[in-house]
Amino acid sequence: MRTPLLELRGVSKELPSGGRTLRILDAIDLSIAAGEFAAILGPSGSGKSTLLGLMAGLDRPTRGEVLLEGEAIHRMTEDELALLRRRKVGFVFQSYQLLSNLTARENVLLPLELTGQAGAGARATELLAAVGLGERGHHYPSQLSGGEQQRVALARAFGTRPPLLLADEPTGNLDSATGASILDALVRLRSESGTTLVLVTHDPAVAALADRRVHLRDGRIERDETAS
Repeated sequence: MRTPLLELRGVSKELPSGGRTLRILDAIDLSIAAGEFAAILGPSGSGKSTLLGLMAGLDRPTRGEVLLEGEAIHRMTEDELALLRRRKVGFVFQSYQLLSNLTARENVLLPLELTGQAGAGARATELLAAVGLGERGHHYPSQLSGGEQQRVALARAFGTRPPLLLADEPTGNLDSATGASILDALVRLRSESGTTLVLVTHDPAVAALADRRVHLRDGRIERDETAS
């Protein structure tokens, strides 16, 4: 296997629920190689989104370790995690998560400026063109369709060239044709950049695009398949 970019070692997540303990993830061991495209599948309630949140440092495991490029992110302070996410992790959400008071271009530009990247303006313009929105940069999210908003979110996610991109049901709010075009753009950008992609989905057709498919059930890895 290639060098691991992301490792989860014995990761469990539990929450109190009505006087008892609810186990969402149970002793997960998972290693994602640099440059890999892994799809996380499973029924509702299997722990997919929780797993993604732990990978991003948005949540902390009850037990176990989460390492990104060898750094133990489960031990980091909130400030350290914020800096790590800004530098190393891109996100694509089902609900787009664009800032409504910023234009499309400004949404892409903001994380570039926060990280102090040289040529941020040119990079934002380049990415909007790459997702087919070169002429729509001055529009606000409310003036864009759902598919266009998700294209802006893709451009923003790839802006800082993060080594890891996490996508949570990125086509879940879109019709099938629009969703297919978003996936095409996501896979193309990922291939061009060499970014490691972990995508949560319930759709086998989406998962079929991945190098690897990790199936969750009841908080455990039920099956881990590598594409032939």
